[in-house]
Amino acid sequence: MQASVDPVHLVHRYRTNADREVVGFCAAALAFGRVESILSTLELLLAVTGPSPFEFIKSFEPIRYRQELYLIKHRWIRGIDIVALLWIIRRMIEMSGSIERFFAEGYVHEASDIGNALESFSQRALQIDLSIVYGKEMPITGVQYFFPKPSSGSGCKRLNLFLRWMVRKDAIDLGVWSLISKSKLIIPLDTHIVRVGQCLNLTKYRSPSWRMAVDLTASLRVFAPNDPVKYDFSLCRLGMTNSCGFRQAHQDTNCPLRGLCNPSGCKQQAAN
Repeated sequence: MQASVDPVHLVHRYRTNADREVVGFCAAALAFGRVESILSTLELLLAVTGPSPFEFIKSFEPIRYRQELYLIKHRWIRGIDIVALLWIIRRMIEMSGSIERFFAEGYVHEASDIGNALESFSQRALQIDLSIVYGKEMPITGVQYFFPKPSSGSGCKRLNLFLRWMVRKDAIDLGVWSLISKSKLIIPLDTHIVRVGQCLNLTKYRSPSWRMAVDLTASLRVFAPNDPVKYDFSLCRLGMTNSCGFRQAHQDTNCPLRGLCNPSGCKQQAAN
């Protein structure tokens, strides 16, 4: 997967860290489904936010932009849920100065990983009053989907993806944040990472979950204690290109990592 067809390339479009943080959070929040659909939804949203999404968010009023934003839908996410997301981001910035500082209020540097900070972040985000958006309606799904919690067993893929973009710095990740250590990050757990992780025997778990994400990251931390998530993009691409032979007769014969994988894990994945 090249950055040009990945949601993160839209984040690179902006030059200031404040804009990149806001756009990055929206891009990661909506990063589910087909890539083309994700990019289409984000382009519609960014057309509304204008040249500086950060300045837009600072003065965002749900009623003012309701007509435009209600037209945006992404799979089961309704326009009203996107309005709620933008309102939460505005309140985070008002309360803490930035999404980073809001997140850091639940971050403990001595913790083994980012899990407790993620839990605190989502819990506090969902405590923000959304009556200005939903009125008396109770959002059973929708905006809650943007803020999963490790305690619920979720792998928190999209939040971990956002953290990777913000904390790490390389040709893909933007390094916008400075308060969070990259050594504490947890790998974003998608289908491709699960498949490759099991074939390389990086995790003992069979089903995607927070425990699997932590376990897989712990295996990668052996190779890069200070930056275990740096392998995410490469492993994901290995799965996306089907280089390991998933569901193919050659199994791992043509895999660039052949000899390093767990044959039984590859066979199990091929059978799924």
